Amino acid sequence: MSERLGTARLAHSLRYEWGAGAAGGLVGGVGMGIVFHAGANLMPFVGALYGWPTVVGGWAVHLLNSVLAGVVFSLLVSHPLVDEQTTELAEYVAAGVVYAAAIGLLSTGVLLPVSMQALGVQSFPEPLVPLPGLLGTFLVVVSVGVAHVVYGVLLGATYATVRGRLRAGVETAESMP
Repeated sequence: MSERLGTARLAHSLRYEWGAGAAGGLVGGVGMGIVFHAGANLMPFVGALYGWPTVVGGWAVHLLNSVLAGVVFSLLVSHPLVDEQTTELAEYVAAGVVYAAAIGLLSTGVLLPVSMQALGVQSFPEPLVPLPGLLGTFLVVVSVGVAHVVYGVLLGATYATVRGRLRAGVETAESMP
């Protein structure tokens, strides 16, 4: 009976971890999307990567990816090795920024070029910014970098806040007879 109760508590706890990660991913995704959209008008480009080259398409796929990345973040930071090291808001924010930087490097440095090569695409499907040349390229790079930092800060802060409240609720419910 005790083993079954332990398994039920673990499943209950993981649901809250995932919920906190999804919430963090959504909040971070909104912040990141605002930077993408306002900084370099990148949302049509994001949508074009999925065959939906519009602002609405970009927002839709971006927010879906952001929530999924938030769930993966929750799985990573809830691992006992990491969980023991992250006890304060600033530590979750730092973990979120490191995670977002890793996502940025992986997605723009590896996945984007590989997917473009696999599709036989030689250039981006949408013009990235209305500014030509080096200034336009610089604006895109800065926007993407700032957007990932914003995502990481909001992901870590929201995750820590939601998780803290949910975990407190779980502990309160578990302590009741």
